[in-house]
Amino acid sequence: MKLAGKRVVVTGASDGIGRHICLKLAAQGCQLVILGRNEARLARVL
Repeated sequence: MKLAGKRVVVTGASDGIGRHICLKLAAQGCQLVILGRNEARLARVL
């Protein structure tokens, strides 16, 4: 599946599975909108 250029919203992105999903999607060229409860942890995802 080609994901480059797709826009994706990921909730729970600040830690655990959500964080890893973000990293994998970003590596595939997706544009991400990330949401989570901890702003400091969200900053580490970027």
